[in-house]
Amino acid sequence: MKRTLATLLATFLSAGLILTGPGGARAQEAAPAFTKDPGQVKAGRYRLDPAHGKITWSISHLGFSTYYGQFTDVSGELVLDPKEPGKSTLSVTIGTGSVNGLNDTLNAHLKQPDFLDVEKFPQATFVSTSVDPTSPTTARVNGTLTLRGVSKPVSFDATFNQAGVNPVDKAYSVGFDGWVVIKRSEFGVNAFLPLLGDEVALRLEGEFKLQ
Repeated sequence: MKRTLATLLATFLSAGLILTGPGGARAQEAAPAFTKDPGQVKAGRYRLDPAHGKITWSISHLGFSTYYGQFTDVSGELVLDPKEPGKSTLSVTIGTGSVNGLNDTLNAHLKQPDFLDVEKFPQATFVSTSVDPTSPTTARVNGTLTLRGVSKPVSFDATFNQAGVNPVDKAYSVGFDGWVVIKRSEFGVNAFLPLLGDEVALRLEGEFKLQ
């Protein structure tokens, strides 16, 4: 019995060496190498992955609840300089017609002239003017938001998530989240004020691919 156990143990150990050893033909694939250290991120020009980039908005609904929706047509370009983050730049374009409040009637109304007026203003844009690091993994991104033809200075808080080779598409990727609150009245969206909230919270989520 002892001999049998010893033989089985030796067999399993040998199999493990074959699977994990540096020269084994069946060596296990190395785990993806991700980093949460911004200083280790590759510098360069990145493009927002449209499948993993969106903006979630929320607004007070008559004071009874907070209503949520999204913009799903979002494109963007990021020029990243990890060594000197303040030199990084960001530009984002939002297709206003992609607004989605999870209700067909509401979606149709949000596209009308008293709200986004998507026929006249099919796009909104944000172009950064400066980036102010606030910690090793966070920054204040300052820029100009243009919505309904009105341009205003806006600053949002960005958080670096991680970077590395995406195991699905093998593209080197970097991920960020962002947060900002704007007043819609400043951009000419005055419908149903003050019953519907003036302040609109925007949560930005994006994965960028190195070009």
